[in-house]
Amino acid sequence: MKSAPNFAVVGHPNKGKSSIVATLSQNDAIAIALEPGTTRARQAYPLKVDGKTLYTLIDTPGFQRPRRVLEWLEAHSVSASDHSETLRAFVVQHKSDERFNDECELLTPLIDGAGIIYVVDGSVPYSAEHEAEMTILRWSGRPSLALINTIGADDYSDTWQAALGQFFQVVRKFDAVRAPFEKHLSLLRAFGQLEPEWEKTLENATQFLSKQRQQRQSQSAGIIAKALTDMMFYAVKRTLANNQSTSAIDNSLAQELKTSWYQRQRMREQTLRIDIEHLYQHQRIRRQEAELQWHSDNDLFSENSRNQWAVSKRYLATAGFGAGALSGVGIDALTFGSSFGTGALLGGLLGAAGSYYYGGKLLLPVLKIGLLNNGLKTATFGPVQDSQFAYVVLGRAVDHWWHISHRNHAGRDMLDLIPADNHWIEGLDKESRKIIQKALDKSRKQQNLDDSLQNKFHQALEKCMAVYEEWLTKPDILL
Repeated sequence: MKSAPNFAVVGHPNKGKSSIVATLSQNDAIAIALEPGTTRARQAYPLKVDGKTLYTLIDTPGFQRPRRVLEWLEAHSVSASDHSETLRAFVVQHKSDERFNDECELLTPLIDGAGIIYVVDGSVPYSAEHEAEMTILRWSGRPSLALINTIGADDYSDTWQAALGQFFQVVRKFDAVRAPFEKHLSLLRAFGQLEPEWEKTLENATQFLSKQRQQRQSQSAGIIAKALTDMMFYAVKRTLANNQSTSAIDNSLAQELKTSWYQRQRMREQTLRIDIEHLYQHQRIRRQEAELQWHSDNDLFSENSRNQWAVSKRYLATAGFGAGALSGVGIDALTFGSSFGTGALLGGLLGAAGSYYYGGKLLLPVLKIGLLNNGLKTATFGPVQDSQFAYVVLGRAVDHWWHISHRNHAGRDMLDLIPADNHWIEGLDKESRKIIQKALDKSRKQQNLDDSLQNKFHQALEKCMAVYEEWLTKPDILL
């Protein structure tokens, strides 16, 4: 079996080389900084799928003295036939020379057989110094392509395109932060066309990566399904003392149970998000919404989240239930916090009666007193009685998944989860709506889902994700 190819990412300092490596190797741990010289030694970053290395990106320092290097090469070369050996001789002779440390670091992978990815910043003008760099790279004789990664506001791409085309077999514009997944694959295919020895290997790599992307979407649906059932199922319980009567339940116990339920649900959503981020190999996401600051507009229980993600009466009807299915909770209902209304005492039990409106009055968790077999009593807060809560969680989860699945690993900006102002789930087919609702109903009744329903639930959530992605492509949707 042929070994996986290596690509050395080379160029001038601070022109986006490390950003290219981060995106193409799916590694957000790679240091990316505004100041030049962040990378001082070459570093290999393999891209692996199921334990198999598809290719390796080698991050290198930037050229420091390209014209001096080229002068040396030209002085020691007899003809074009010895260019690659002359380049090797330069590295051998200068590997301990501090003046040319960066050049030796970036040239070593080339003399060892790596392909070349030359990165330039299309927002700065072309210069003679860049020409010296490109001439040196051409001396290696290695297959090469050039990427124009525009960092600043100006655009000299046309000038760069003309100049690069004289030195490199393939020239592409590539935004390391925003380039879509298909552009990643197209680069691999382009390299396969430049080097026959790599063609089959890189074609297999594109297939592996496409399959991985499909698998990750399916796995994300499974992660969301598990979180939804957990959050609908969850209740917090407290055993009461033998001599404690129902009327003895005071404000502090009710508040304690309610606070515990809130916190656990918030943390469960955080776990859901982290699981999806790690699935896509994003280990260092910073979110615009501050974790643990739970009274912001982005909080799971905020009015803003309810307005954005709760579904309409029409949707609830097609999912197989209506306003009547929300009845029967009883006067022992204790609904969440201040963002949903003011509190009131009901039947001697402390509680907060609240509502949140999106096509009707919606009731959420309940506080109940029950008897155990040995005569002890328990106070229970939850599970949530209203499926609308699950649709808020679902909408937020699918939106988060979409942002993560489309985020390149060179991105260092904070993740800003602000969805467009419309409800996407109306595009879901009726059968999927019913399956989702059935799973949610069983979970809120604390009934386990059988294997058949679990599988259907998983598939229905995959359809949700596809519907959301399609909805976001509509021309009137602004992200």
